[in-house]
Amino acid sequence: MSRVHDALRRAEQGAPPHAEPAPEVRPEAPRLPEFLPLGHGPASVRISVDPASLSEVVTVAFNPAPESHLLDLNTSHETPAEEFRTLRTRLNHLQTLQPLHTVIVTSPSPAEGKTFSSVNLALAQAHLTESSVLLGDFDLRRPVIHNLLQIDRAPGLSDYITGACTFAQALRKVQGTNLYLLPAGTPVKNPLELLNMRQCKQLFEDLPRLFNWAIFDTPPLLFSADANLLSTMADGTILVVKIGSTTFDNVTRAISSLCENNVLGIVANAARASELYSKYTYYYSKTE
Repeated sequence: MSRVHDALRRAEQGAPPHAEPAPEVRPEAPRLPEFLPLGHGPASVRISVDPASLSEVVTVAFNPAPESHLLDLNTSHETPAEEFRTLRTRLNHLQTLQPLHTVIVTSPSPAEGKTFSSVNLALAQAHLTESSVLLGDFDLRRPVIHNLLQIDRAPGLSDYITGACTFAQALRKVQGTNLYLLPAGTPVKNPLELLNMRQCKQLFEDLPRLFNWAIFDTPPLLFSADANLLSTMADGTILVVKIGSTTFDNVTRAISSLCENNVLGIVANAARASELYSKYTYYYSKTE
């Protein structure tokens, strides 16, 4: 009956009897703020790194700390330096067989020589090639490369990923060389979340256009998931073990955690001097 009364009322007002009532206009409800997942905010806009920006990088002197134990690659008769030149040669050969530009260096546990190996490998690569080489500190939990080379920690990797600085501002170039340094940057509360951001993956995609080699020091495999994540982005992974310290079980667990993802090989650190020198005594005498 109510619909009949409505029709009669509209007829009295001159409206067609079959016309529908006008929809009720209600004020628009206020929109709730949208919370974007980490890595999808304004800072995650795709911005490719411009190779020309490398000319803006600050130059620093090569001034390693006394406790850094870095090798003098100009001294050809030093056996440890020769070992890193051998490693460099093998990697350069692999590069001719497959796309290989970004390499992470990790270990099963702490204090097994991963930072020592990554820094000296980067120095060996920069000593040989005229192409640019990048040494990056992706161990955001316990970064030490900035201390070993006595440079500022920030701005660095974390600052670039969060959009706090440009890539060129995050880098340092070692004076008189083609070696670039990417320190860890400003400390962050959750490094794994930072490395999961889209910008980190984009950085790995851009690096081969800028550097012939990009070598990264990362946290130990069995103490965090950072290196496992980074291994999925890099072209290859090098596992460093310490003779007399790293157990076979830890090596097995570490390789299993990587799911054999681009594992290039294992570097044995802390070998006895007699084991190394016996390889070169035929070529190098004590009088030379």
